[in-house]
Amino acid sequence: MTDVVDSDELLRRIQRARACAAQEERAWRARGERQGREDPGDAGAVRDAEIRTVAYGVVLRVLDEILTPGKHTTPG
Repeated sequence: MTDVVDSDELLRRIQRARACAAQEERAWRARGERQGREDPGDAGAVRDAEIRTVAYGVVLRVLDEILTPGKHTTPG
């Protein structure tokens, strides 16, 4: 972790992290929807998928703000 990286490499790493978070968010959303249809009695698994979906969504918003500051304003 002591490697020095330039700004282009840092940008590429952030973009890869964003792509990974987007993929995970989609996967957990689909898993939760599938679990809700196939086994609606397992509320714990559905809730776990919902929590993970929200967590990855937060990561996406943070990385989006790093990549394009000010573009993604939050209401409030």
